[in-house]
Amino acid sequence: MASRKTSDDRRARIEAMRKADQSRERRNRILTISLSGIVVASLIGFGVYVLEKENDEQEQKVAQAKEPIKDEKTWDAKKLGRTHVKQAVKYPMTPPVGGDHHQAWMNCNGDVYKESIPNENAVHSLEHGAVWVTYNDKAAKADVAKLEKRVKGNQYTLMSPVKDQAGPIMLSAWGKQLTVEKASDSRVEQFFTKYVLGEQTPEKGAACTGGLRS
Repeated sequence: MASRKTSDDRRARIEAMRKADQSRERRNRILTISLSGIVVASLIGFGVYVLEKENDEQEQKVAQAKEPIKDEKTWDAKKLGRTHVKQAVKYPMTPPVGGDHHQAWMNCNGDVYKESIPNENAVHSLEHGAVWVTYNDKAAKADVAKLEKRVKGNQYTLMSPVKDQAGPIMLSAWGKQLTVEKASDSRVEQFFTKYVLGEQTPEKGAACTGGLRS
């Protein structure tokens, strides 16, 4: 009789352990599914946030590109010559924003030139849709460094010193020019947004590589 009771107790303990294991497995499955759901929901939420942020930034850029730039100078693009010449050109503005130019363009694939570059080649870069950043000795070194960082690696931009320009920092595109005192001026980014391959570009899609390097 005692042996039978011991056997029944053992079976009862085994059954209780089996049920406990099953219960633990169910809890683990529920926990795993719940955590997976939270992770998936978080990823989806983050993805939606990123897309919305990118869309907002793109919409902001589009709106910014439509806004006029305060104190910007504009020249009639139809009156700016586009003939390829071999001789030096006397431009009516410094730095030039268009006109006859050399058949070779300056590389404008985020190129930063430490020395002055030929106007005739830089103008050809503007014809391709580049924004040319220039500065003189009045520009603060910190501003020059900030602008170099902004230009480097960004297609259809180039930068070089122009000692005899009127303002410390100037940005030029085909038929367009802006003078600022500081690199932090909000109009700098607006100029890039509006005129890098902007509507003013005479030869949109033309290369900014394969030209002169210095």
